[in-house]
Amino acid sequence: MMGATDSKAASGRPRALSKSIGDDGCRHDLAPVSDEEAKRVEQAISACVADFYGQARNDALLGPVFNGAVADWDVHLKIVADFWSHALLKTERYKGFPFPVHTQLPLKPEHFPRWLELFEVSARKILPPEFAEAALARAQHMARSFMAGVFPFTDKDGKPARRPG
Repeated sequence: MMGATDSKAASGRPRALSKSIGDDGCRHDLAPVSDEEAKRVEQAISACVADFYGQARNDALLGPVFNGAVADWDVHLKIVADFWSHALLKTERYKGFPFPVHTQLPLKPEHFPRWLELFEVSARKILPPEFAEAALARAQHMARSFMAGVFPFTDKDGKPARRPG
């Protein structure tokens, strides 16, 4: 795994992810991108995040969760854009841990496929194709990981559950 000091190429430019996606949904073999390309990708990430949340906030299933949890949308959109910038360009603005925040939300198993569905629409519509593929791989990995972490048990009917039994 790349350390914080490995986040830029020898040229000092941000690194973009190349075509190899690991089992963790991340791309590890990085190639340098120009400053101009990095700026375009950053703008696309911000637009993708805004588009996704525009859909999600109005979605019958996801809207109540997001609207009940997010007090300041401008701050939230910036944090999420910084997360994706870190994931796709290896920038260092995002320093958080998304999983603990999500464990506090009133999530249900059916939220995860819907989140992926809406995110895929936004990513494919707005991000450059290589970055869309990387973002989708990361999102799928996160959805699987979050599902396993939030719902580590099965209930008596075999459905995912937060608690045993």
